[in-house]
Amino acid sequence: MFGLLIWFVLYPNLYVLFQSFVKSGHLSLENYKVFFSSSSQIESLSNSLLISIGSVLISATIGIPLAFIFNRFDFPGRRLFASLASLPVLLPPLVGVMAFLFLYGESGLFTRGLQWLLQLRNPPFSLEGVPAILLVHGYTMYVYFYLFVSSALKRMDESLKEASLSLGASSLQTLRWVTLPMLTPAILGASLLTFMTSMASFSAPYIFGGGIRVLALQIYNSKLNGDLEMAMVETVVLTTSSILFLFLLQKYEATDKYRSVNKGVSPNILILKSKTQRTLVACLGISLVTLLLLPHITLILISFSQDGTWTTQILPPDYTFENYQRLFNDSDFLKPISNSLKMAIIATIANILFALAAGWLLIQKKLKGRLGLSILTVLPWALPGTVIALNLATTFGKNDLLEGRILLVGTFWILPLAYFIRHIPLVVRAIQAGLEQLNPEFHDAARSLGASWLFTLRRILLPLLLPSIVAGGMLAFVTALGEFVSSIVIYTIDNRPISVEILSQIRQFNFGSAAAYGVLLIIMIALVFFTFSRYMDQNKRTIAY
Repeated sequence: MFGLLIWFVLYPNLYVLFQSFVKSGHLSLENYKVFFSSSSQIESLSNSLLISIGSVLISATIGIPLAFIFNRFDFPGRRLFASLASLPVLLPPLVGVMAFLFLYGESGLFTRGLQWLLQLRNPPFSLEGVPAILLVHGYTMYVYFYLFVSSALKRMDESLKEASLSLGASSLQTLRWVTLPMLTPAILGASLLTFMTSMASFSAPYIFGGGIRVLALQIYNSKLNGDLEMAMVETVVLTTSSILFLFLLQKYEATDKYRSVNKGVSPNILILKSKTQRTLVACLGISLVTLLLLPHITLILISFSQDGTWTTQILPPDYTFENYQRLFNDSDFLKPISNSLKMAIIATIANILFALAAGWLLIQKKLKGRLGLSILTVLPWALPGTVIALNLATTFGKNDLLEGRILLVGTFWILPLAYFIRHIPLVVRAIQAGLEQLNPEFHDAARSLGASWLFTLRRILLPLLLPSIVAGGMLAFVTALGEFVSSIVIYTIDNRPISVEILSQIRQFNFGSAAAYGVLLIIMIALVFFTFSRYMDQNKRTIAY
């Protein structure tokens, strides 16, 4: 267990860190001097930080009000639109960016429609640069705030709010001094998750950047240009920034600030008696969700367009089912789909097997090295996809048994390995939580009755852990299915996944085919979520019975 984590997680990071100090075969600070004396590199670092802060503010501005609207007010269609508001979680990063491009890009539906409406010779705006990246991030990342704050609102002790109001505080004062402080852990958690995701963002800067430099993109460009020394320095800087913010999150989680003793009073849904109020709140919530769903609708529409026919028109002039037919009838189009499914399945199975062993060790309070194991299992969460990919490409680029290196670059297995490493924290945390909730008396009773360790594991522990295994495995699988950031750095023509093929189709202006791939990816992810929800519902009924 420790060996695998050290070899595939810690060792590549240490190897790249060491190599970043090597210049012409000698240890030196020259590479870092070049980085910090370069205006373009400083610009990439500052842009990454500023964009990440801006992404947090925009995502919070969208997500927090939506959470209050759908969890505090009752109006027609509330449950349906509350569910629809979380739909962007089904969009892999590249697919979300592509949908945004088709709707708001220079040749997008909205842009061309506005140009026609205002009778302009040129598009009214060009969606590129920092504003474009912030808009895309706000659209794809607001869901963190929406889900985190919604969950916190559902758990909130309503008696605290009632006590504040009974003591004479106004609704605004209660919101300021009671509700928001109680939501602080959820807001901070969503902020740090958004910040880290934005720092690692590759798709939005790559497509909408317009020459804007960010660290994740700089790493890719440096590797593409053969400047591996600078790529490694950029990797270390980005990794350090991400680990710093992960450390802040872990430090805050260890505090007891803003926690309350819950009295069991469930949150109240405010029933608006005024027809005008109900209409206004309903229109506001539904309008926001509809606006957020427009890229999904656009993606579906474009997926039926004929490749190469949509240029300057507002809507695609020709429509066809051929884009979907080719996905399953043409071997070249089918290959990325089968590749993504195979690699996601391999990585997920490996994650589950690894997490079962690691989770069991992590709950053993007397285990020596437990803290080290915990740190190593959470470390990949702080590593952006470009960092993991470059670490693997640098460390496992040749066979050298004395240095613990094997040749994986250019093989099918390097991408499943990257997916496996990235999702270790997701699956380990899910299974660890399940193990900590198990009553140890089940295990002890089985062993005292003569059951073997294997029999106890197969007939008692695994059935009880199945919901946690399924939850962790589902998250790992759907994330691997649409993985783009690490894939673009280390894929080969033989193992190219769906996400890379989508980018290839966009470059060839085959927008219909690219959109069809995106819709198929969304459908596959939605089916996984639906199956998981059905399984959890059945599991609850079984337990209740």
